[in-house]
Amino acid sequence: MKLTPARTPALIKRMFPNLIWNYPEDHKAAYLTFDDGPTPDITEWTLELLNRYNAKATFFCVGSQVKAHPEIYKAILDNGHAIGNHTHNHLRGWTTRDSDYLLDVETASAFIDSQLFRPPYGQIKTSQIEKLKSNNYKVVMWSVLTKDWDQKTTGEQCVLNVTEHVAPGDIIVFHDSIKASTNLKYALPRVLAYLSENKYEFKRIPESEQ
Repeated sequence: MKLTPARTPALIKRMFPNLIWNYPEDHKAAYLTFDDGPTPDITEWTLELLNRYNAKATFFCVGSQVKAHPEIYKAILDNGHAIGNHTHNHLRGWTTRDSDYLLDVETASAFIDSQLFRPPYGQIKTSQIEKLKSNNYKVVMWSVLTKDWDQKTTGEQCVLNVTEHVAPGDIIVFHDSIKASTNLKYALPRVLAYLSENKYEFKRIPESEQ
């Protein structure tokens, strides 16, 4: 499963109802998420900006990155954010044997203390979902994709991908990575300002059921 539209189609959500795509909300709440870190300078910049808005978020970390930068991982937690597992080596689920995929997730779990999981590239097999869920992982997808990693997408479009599609309870994806950094640094301040001006509350993905 690889999702490219800015807003996840309802059909995809219906096809995979056992995955977390968004949260129903009676009031305005947005769940900001950041994939692929922690990354020196970029993750710290993200944390500083989030703090300015008193915004909490969820960081889906790559195990090898946490191993290389444990102090940044600690800073994420110290700032009150949630964390999730994004595999150890950023694997593509579609092209990886289930046994290798699950082993990579468990390798990451030695560095990432969380039962939240997001598959890199949005690529995951049904068999992998079932095995992760049997190991008590909550597989978290998204409802709004900024496309900040895409070199063909401008920072302005990343902002519009959120502002033109966001609704209460949405899970929004950014990346605190080198590849996404230019678009991230343009879009995130503007998205935070827009959501704040429109009275959204910033929430972390919960590990326990709401």
